[in-house]
Amino acid sequence: MSTATAVSDDVRRSAREAAEGHLRALVGPRDGQGDAVLREDQWAAIEALAVDARRALVVQRTGWGKSAVYFVATKLLREAGAGPTVIVSPLLALMRNQIAAAERAGIRAVTINSTNIDQWQPIQDQIQAGEVDVLLVSPERLNNPGFRDEVLPRLAATCGLLVVDEAHCISDWGHDFRPDYRRLRTLLAELPAGIPVLATTATANARVTADVAEQLGVHAPSASVEEGDQRPSRESSDEVLVQRGTLDRESLRLGVVQLKTPQQRLAWLADHLAEQPGSGIVYCLTVAATQEVAGYLRDRGLEVAAYSGQTDPDERHALEQALVDGRVKALIATSALGMGFDASLGFVINLGAPQSPVAYYQQVGRAGRGTDDATVVLLPQIEDRDIWAYFASLGFPREEQVRETLAALAESDRPMSTATLETRVELGRNRLESMLKVLDVDGAVQRVQGGWVATGRSWDYDAERYARVSEAREREQQAMLDYLRTDRCRMRFLREQLDDPEAGDCGRCDNCGGLTLSTDVSEASVAEAGERLARPGVVVEPRKMWPTALAHLGLDLKGKIAEGAAPGRAVARLTDLGHGQALRALFREDTPDGPVPPPLAQAVMEVMKDWAPEWESRPDAIVVVESATRPTLTRDLAEGLSRVMQVPIVGTWAIRDHSVPPRAGQTNSAQRVAATRRRGGLDAEVPPGATVLLVDDQVATGWTLTVAAAAIRDAGASAVLPLVLATQG
Repeated sequence: MSTATAVSDDVRRSAREAAEGHLRALVGPRDGQGDAVLREDQWAAIEALAVDARRALVVQRTGWGKSAVYFVATKLLREAGAGPTVIVSPLLALMRNQIAAAERAGIRAVTINSTNIDQWQPIQDQIQAGEVDVLLVSPERLNNPGFRDEVLPRLAATCGLLVVDEAHCISDWGHDFRPDYRRLRTLLAELPAGIPVLATTATANARVTADVAEQLGVHAPSASVEEGDQRPSRESSDEVLVQRGTLDRESLRLGVVQLKTPQQRLAWLADHLAEQPGSGIVYCLTVAATQEVAGYLRDRGLEVAAYSGQTDPDERHALEQALVDGRVKALIATSALGMGFDASLGFVINLGAPQSPVAYYQQVGRAGRGTDDATVVLLPQIEDRDIWAYFASLGFPREEQVRETLAALAESDRPMSTATLETRVELGRNRLESMLKVLDVDGAVQRVQGGWVATGRSWDYDAERYARVSEAREREQQAMLDYLRTDRCRMRFLREQLDDPEAGDCGRCDNCGGLTLSTDVSEASVAEAGERLARPGVVVEPRKMWPTALAHLGLDLKGKIAEGAAPGRAVARLTDLGHGQALRALFREDTPDGPVPPPLAQAVMEVMKDWAPEWESRPDAIVVVESATRPTLTRDLAEGLSRVMQVPIVGTWAIRDHSVPPRAGQTNSAQRVAATRRRGGLDAEVPPGATVLLVDDQVATGWTLTVAAAAIRDAGASAVLPLVLATQG
């Protein structure tokens, strides 16, 4: 007889009564609605964990009550003498919400993350003393050598329940794959028999669900799958409950507003944001857009703030609380304000479309929690596909790059830091780190104190899988475009993309007739938006430190850049809403080389006029960066400035070695510095003590300008002022 069926009905009834009491403590009194009770699907998941010690994968919509399942299960397990619950949670904001919820139910919860390293030992002592009910850890901790080797084995041996929140991050088929989550396979393998495991997510289609189940050690033939409120089968305690509920969000009203220009879209926000119910989020695809949009809306008298992964952690917390409290109308945010953010929001607006319907469903799920009615609006942009293409370029590296990394580690007699590896492999820091994490989980490398080492184990490049993932991404992007054009129910469209078998027309969206969205924008708002977007000028911050480990590339450069460039200027970022559109067109590969277009030439002069008051002295000379791809454009820019400012061009940062490609090393700082030094050299007569205007067409990494500026300073200049048409950052 299996463990699941061996538990008596009396024990199950008693457990459910206790669970109902814990739920009431967790959610508190409900005004005029009576006591909270567990739904059958919630109890089914709790029962699988706390009574039958099974593993469960719960795919349920945002607001369904997934946190209630693991907190109630925690109370039941702790009362039965089990160890603490370990929750792997991806975001600090989510951790804060979960700790607050746990405290309401009398659950003692703590967190170990990168912001509280000084508290790790006291927390571990509390865990050892049995004083902690719930420990929340970030997935990044699972790959920290000290945590992995010292803390993790003890947790695996003593925990009473393991919870993997936002479990779609495990799957590289998912919209938000995170390599650190792959480390969970090791943790699962080390769990003693009988330790229940819960994985939860609100955004997983059938393929992601199957992949996550596989990562959890679940095989389809032995998993019992529920739909809706059906009870799980109980053939064996080893079986995993895979529970998929309806993904309808009855409070959401979805709509799309198609407007032709960036000015009209900004104007729509200015004219209609105040009409939206309560407070909410305006999602943008780039950090630059959050700042630009927030600045414009604040100028129009709206209480908003920008929020992104670059926002200081303390400021992020304060902004989140301001949104929860309704002290701001909206946060203008990237997807950094996403998973697990718990607030009663009246609207979500997307300025630009995410690259998949699943990612979009994740974002719109921030609205409508605790409210009966919430508005969701999508304002698509022409440039969305360019941004999708950029994110797609950051996928898993080519096989030769992986092999170069493994070879470099194998040849080293000591651990290599990521910075040192950068000098051997042409990959940027973030991509290199992500790749190494995947290789670590696959057993080919290991993170140790001091860096990374090769394990010597064989490793196969799964080209077929990576190609399938890439093809899946392309299909998702096409599906997002189809969502914009569909005349069918929008909620049904999203639910079908998530393989919801109960998907049906919602009756609430703009296509169903339940939502009417105005496309009207005032002339005054369009004019002000146009003025805002036409305002050129972006600061180009100088590089201040040389990359580490340049000695491995034969360069005697290290530490602080003593004599470099001053802060420079660009007309705009390529991702900007205003001049960015013209610059993207100018720098497309199929656009022929030619002089600076008149509108951009005018924008350059406006930038110079605004910038001039910050100069310590007016430029005495111009040095132009020679271009192999756009020589006419770059030379025309320099000559135009020379004529207007009456300043001579005294030379070039010249191409010396044409065998080095223009963008060599661009994904990696150390490689880029080395390539720039090999490729170019200063060919100019720099007047002693001169202030030099250094002119280039665009800046990607900033290292060409940095290396050229250092050479100009060495040649006798007192200051170097970089000027470019566009920056990619």
